[in-house]
Amino acid sequence: MTQDLFKEKWAIYEQHISQKGLKSTRQRDVIVEEFFGEHEHLTVEELWQRVRKIDSKIGYATVYRTLKLLSESGLAHKRQFGEAQARFEHATDHHHDHLICMSCHQIIEFENDEIETLQERVCKKHKFQLVHHKMELYGYCEKCSAKKGRGI
Repeated sequence: MTQDLFKEKWAIYEQHISQKGLKSTRQRDVIVEEFFGEHEHLTVEELWQRVRKIDSKIGYATVYRTLKLLSESGLAHKRQFGEAQARFEHATDHHHDHLICMSCHQIIEFENDEIETLQERVCKKHKFQLVHHKMELYGYCEKCSAKKGRGI
């Protein structure tokens, strides 16, 4: 993420917490910085483990509430990828879909204009106004397929 984009997201975050009557805290700031450090699909637990390396006093509940604030502000999306725990990812300006490995749980993002065009045609044919959608394809990544002798 570029520094300019990070500053833009940070400003949105600060405006959101201010509107909710909350104050910026060092612990929240550490969580937000770590979350936006890399584009990943993180559980609360995974993010908590990372931020505890920076500040061991940051609690699980603080991480959860901060991710909830990021979701409410439109900066993060909560996703259920067929697992018990939800994962959170950065909200982006471009639409993408996901391939999810049922063995190693790797998540691969992809974009495909043909799929998007087909979805638009289907909606038009049925006179359906699409607001949003998500596509999640479940299967086995190349490495897990090779291990199981499935072959691709």
